[in-house]
Amino acid sequence: MSRGEISVLQMEEGHRRDWSHYVSRHAAATFFHELCWLDAVEQAYGHRSRYLVAFDGRRVVGVLPVFQINSVLAGRIMVSVPYGTYGGILADDGAAAQALVTEAKRLAEAHHARSLELRSIHAADPTLSVERTHATFRGPLPAKAEEVGACLPRKARAAARRASEKHDLTVEFGGHLLRAVWRLYARSMRRLGSPNYPYAFFEALAANAPQGTIAQLVRCSGRPVAGLLTFRHRETVMPYFAGLDERSAIYGLSHYLYAESMRWGVQHGYEVYDFGRSRYDNSGSFEFKRLCGFAPQALGYQTYVTPGRAAPDLAPSSPRWAAARRVWKALPLPITRPLGAWLAKSIPG
Repeated sequence: MSRGEISVLQMEEGHRRDWSHYVSRHAAATFFHELCWLDAVEQAYGHRSRYLVAFDGRRVVGVLPVFQINSVLAGRIMVSVPYGTYGGILADDGAAAQALVTEAKRLAEAHHARSLELRSIHAADPTLSVERTHATFRGPLPAKAEEVGACLPRKARAAARRASEKHDLTVEFGGHLLRAVWRLYARSMRRLGSPNYPYAFFEALAANAPQGTIAQLVRCSGRPVAGLLTFRHRETVMPYFAGLDERSAIYGLSHYLYAESMRWGVQHGYEVYDFGRSRYDNSGSFEFKRLCGFAPQALGYQTYVTPGRAAPDLAPSSPRWAAARRVWKALPLPITRPLGAWLAKSIPG
């Protein structure tokens, strides 16, 4: 088929069907490219979406999801996509990809944004350097649920088994568990010194992607001690928001939580377990995933800084936030929960 001139438009309501159809057939599409992510972010945070669609005539040849974030901490920035692990361009070829990134840069400059962040699995813009800040962890699931334990490394398998044998643990799955999972997640974020996302975001994700999310809760003698909100996309399950009650002091609880998540995935026909991203400088999370048998794969994140501007500094490991993180850990949950939800609007994950 001959190629005409590529035009790039901001997505309007009439383009939603075109967008969904294109994403559904693109091999590299992720949960974060689906319109459920767009709708959930808009509903929970009110950010302005500037999704771009590339056309060759009337045929869609590429898409780029972008949000404009007006941050009280960093000024105006554009992110593809906020709060997500994967984003960036989906395109038929390099020409369509270049047309999309060129228009995204133009928009960033026109709207006086400091930067445009592309959270791509593989780098999309050859003119930008790749930030070696994050890795993702993906691996195959076994064919049978009873094989999950055997596919874990010896120490991880032993930790999960010890938690199960020494404590009265039960696991449950279902949408009715969402608030309990969020409360455990918010507690864990306070313990880590990081702001939590609002419950409204969990609600919006579950409402806009009811077949794409599953909540999981672990109880010890009936009391909630660990929770997980997992995304489901094509052949993949992706545990995304996790929380533990540190007061339970159950050795191996995290291993048990994820082993049960893997078991659920196998039972429901999924083939890939995506453990999500971790920062290279977040040694705790990074090493936990690696020691669970998942090899790190570098992500091709890139940032375009607009002329005359400086890149924002929102990395949790930045010395700029060290004192704030120490204070955050000491604050009571009735303060960190609502304050974290408010701050999350300015820190796009």
